[in-house]
Amino acid sequence: MPTYLLLSTLSPHGVGTLKSNPERLREVNSEIEQMGAKVISQWAVLGPYDFVNILEAPDERVIARVSMELGARGTAHFQTLTAIPVDEFLDILS
Repeated sequence: MPTYLLLSTLSPHGVGTLKSNPERLREVNSEIEQMGAKVISQWAVLGPYDFVNILEAPDERVIARVSMELGARGTAHFQTLTAIPVDEFLDILS
């Protein structure tokens, strides 16, 4: 299944939501799974992003839906990247 990186930055509203209900983060992960993707791993990070998430999804349509549905809530801004395993990338080049 294709792998995607979902980089997120919380909005002020999102910070307030997470502060008042930290378990909301796990609830969102369940909602992502209901949309057809799976959270493989997740980190809270320092810097320009607040979270780095590794997701698997069957295709770009599913991950686009995840990004749009989450972004429409106004609690965070997202950047989604397709991740290509290095061995597959090297095969593409040869």
